[in-house]
Amino acid sequence: MNLVNLESVSHAYGPKPLLTDVSLGVEAGDRIGVVGRNGGGKTTLLSVLAGTVRPDSGRVTHNRSLRVGWLSQQDTLDPASTVRETVLGRLAEHEWAGDQRVREILTNLIGDLDLDSRTGDLSGGERRRTALAKLLIDDHDLIMLDEPTNHLDIEAIAWLAGHLADRKSALVVVTHDRWFLDAVSTRTWEVVDGRVERYEGGYAAYVLAKAERARIAQAAEERRQNLMRKEIAWLRRGPPARTSKPKFRIEAAQALIANEPPPRETVELMRFAAARLGKTVYDLEDVTLHAGGPGAGPLVLDHLTWQFGPGDRIGLIGVNGSGKSSVLRLLADTIKPDSGRVVRGRTVRLAHLSQELAEVDPTRRVLESVEEIRKYLQVGKREWTASQLLERLGFRGEAQWKVVGDLSGGERRRLQLLRLLMDDPNVLLLDEPTNDLDIETLNELEDLLDAWPGTLILVSHDRYFLERITDKCVALLGDGKLSLLPGGVDEYLERRAAGTAVTARLGLGAPTAAPEPAAPQPSAPGAPSGLSAKEERELRKELNRLERQLDKLSDQESRLHAAMAEAASDYAKLGSLDAELREIAAQKEAVEAEWLEVADRLGD
Repeated sequence: MNLVNLESVSHAYGPKPLLTDVSLGVEAGDRIGVVGRNGGGKTTLLSVLAGTVRPDSGRVTHNRSLRVGWLSQQDTLDPASTVRETVLGRLAEHEWAGDQRVREILTNLIGDLDLDSRTGDLSGGERRRTALAKLLIDDHDLIMLDEPTNHLDIEAIAWLAGHLADRKSALVVVTHDRWFLDAVSTRTWEVVDGRVERYEGGYAAYVLAKAERARIAQAAEERRQNLMRKEIAWLRRGPPARTSKPKFRIEAAQALIANEPPPRETVELMRFAAARLGKTVYDLEDVTLHAGGPGAGPLVLDHLTWQFGPGDRIGLIGVNGSGKSSVLRLLADTIKPDSGRVVRGRTVRLAHLSQELAEVDPTRRVLESVEEIRKYLQVGKREWTASQLLERLGFRGEAQWKVVGDLSGGERRRLQLLRLLMDDPNVLLLDEPTNDLDIETLNELEDLLDAWPGTLILVSHDRYFLERITDKCVALLGDGKLSLLPGGVDEYLERRAAGTAVTARLGLGAPTAAPEPAAPQPSAPGAPSGLSAKEERELRKELNRLERQLDKLSDQESRLHAAMAEAASDYAKLGSLDAELREIAAQKEAVEAEWLEVADRLGD
């Protein structure tokens, strides 16, 4: 059944046409993801579909009695109303409290809010989650969401994807979160140059189909085609632990990437990183840290000893408020630990992208503000000018001569990131770098970071970006430790759901000699009891042995990836190397499982 129909719709803001002669429809049961550049017309398309914007020409037809749920980027909540009145309306407490669906929505979206607080007193993120909860509690034939994952952590995003997948309503969603697109959508619309190009499948299928169209037509720019291929190469070749990657036409994908190297030359980048950084980057020694200062606020780290080494690419995961940004500030030396010490390597040249926008002279031009730091930057084996890098991050043509004071929040963030990169750091601390970036710019940023040699620690709720850019994940699970996640984000969500936390005492640095077994510590409350001192020493020795074995297997895996890149055109050799790589991956998986079992027995 057709719910909404657009016939020859055109709309413009000022001289810029956003939609030109667009005809399309939304059927019952459709699940559509909308992608495109920032400012390209995605929000306008949703507004026209929802009936909140009347197009300049053409016709919009809604099915009779159509119930539309519309989450825009600007909420219209009454500041004088309470959260309870806004979300639950006149429902009596026994009515909503007895409804499992309603309770689940409240728990996952606004479980941390007082239902009797005024919406006018809420932060922007809290108001956004309140508006989303209100929409999901109501019944709709068509749900339209504009950036619904903003202000949600990874766990809430995963819940929202599952919730929307279970609903019977049709769905149209605009988001830059590519993992979320794959999780909820079965069709993809790309808004580009006033047109709406339609593709079957979620984001992964869209990337493949778009690359195939460009290849057949031989009309796409070579640079964009290479980006698409690299994206698909990662989707096909990424770490085996990340089992949530979409499965799509393997034969077509393999043909498309047959001559493509891996997204990152890991061995070469590690060698460059070690040469620039030496052996020591950050060593945390018996560090205790509270988010609000010594003894104040939530406990983030509790007597933690950890190591970050040269070439590490680590994703730091945790719920909102768990202290991820505090850990980055600790490494950046903007806050001090309550106790313990942070040893920083002498050669560390740090760049820290925080969530606060750094001040840039508002009277300067964009290009001038970058060139005042450096006019050229060596990334991997290629030298880039400031102008070329600005173009890669979305500042094209005349945009490079904009006055900084006239930039939007998203443009300022891109400028801030590029200024940091132009300073040629060898350690990057990135706190939510994907905020306000469209998918095309995210692709460019990923491609840029692929060739960057150094240590990178990333905090991001964008699961796709996190898994694409980092090689390992660690989590803050509220126990004062950093928990190693061999299975990535999937393992984090499983542990959160199960309420368990297996933490590693060793760091994630470059392979080093394993430390001597730690002296036996008193058992923590709730830890497994009944181990004698001798048994605990033996288990810790076994844990160290397994960690050394994992380091060796990781080295072998890296060498095989490098060999496969060199033999990209030798299919016989590639087949042999691939079989060897699969065997190493199976061994590594078995050792990781054994490591987890020993760690469980120790209660680490």
